Amino acid sequence: MLDHLTLANGDRLDFFIEGEGDALLIYHHGTPAAGPPSADMVEAATSNGFVLAELVRPGYGQSTRQPGRTVADIAPLVASLADHLGHDRFVTMGWSGGGPHAIATAALLPERCLAAKSLAGVAPYGEPDLDFMAGMGEDNICEFGAALQGAAQLEAFLTEAHAQMRDVTADQVVEAMISLLPPVDQGYLSGKEAEEMAAELRWSLAHGIWGWFDDDVAFTLPWGFDLAAVTRPVQIWQGSEDLMVPFAHGQWLAGNVGGAQPYLVNGHGHLSLAATCFGPGFAALREAL
Repeated sequence: MLDHLTLANGDRLDFFIEGEGDALLIYHHGTPAAGPPSADMVEAATSNGFVLAELVRPGYGQSTRQPGRTVADIAPLVASLADHLGHDRFVTMGWSGGGPHAIATAALLPERCLAAKSLAGVAPYGEPDLDFMAGMGEDNICEFGAALQGAAQLEAFLTEAHAQMRDVTADQVVEAMISLLPPVDQGYLSGKEAEEMAAELRWSLAHGIWGWFDDDVAFTLPWGFDLAAVTRPVQIWQGSEDLMVPFAHGQWLAGNVGGAQPYLVNGHGHLSLAATCFGPGFAALREAL
């Protein structure tokens, strides 16, 4: 169910709320993959006693845009959402572009966020021991290349991508993302999963490119906090075949995030990893509460 709250400064923050339970799991969606959370995610959350709340980042849906936002800027929004839902303590998960935001939540709200999970999450740009774009599929190399060239180039790239993706159907989604999908993800992205991915993309892009744009810019800038100083447990899940966020990103995060708990899985991609990680990952988050 889609809902929203009004922040103290008058901004709007959209969120999806699903499942039943006595504990709160705040979910940070991918880039650009806002929209209703998958049935499998909701089922795994509910089976572990969680209410699942997906925070729709500024610029997506009708969440008020925050131009120039950093990854760290997610923390006060998470706190406001948890307050609104009546939970003092909670856990968090982020997928893909949501991964950095989940880590930021654990880093900056340690008294409230007791554990985090990064699923195929992006690592910071500009680290001397990480070649950020090595191993990415062509579309992501072009996208991040445009982000690094400047706002005009990124806007042009995303405007064209938006026109191609905003009405994507389940039958079209694999072909639309083909440079980013290894065989294991192509096999995963069929039936229900294809329907859900296409619906997420259509919902995310219905209001334009600006949430996507601001995410991409944020990923090329300093995140705004010290990853090594994270004290809460952070699961780092990453698949070896991932062409959206290469395996090296997960390896880097596993070696540099304080409290990291590595789950580096051979044979899985960016999407197929979900089938492996939802159950044990959510169970471990529940144990942290």
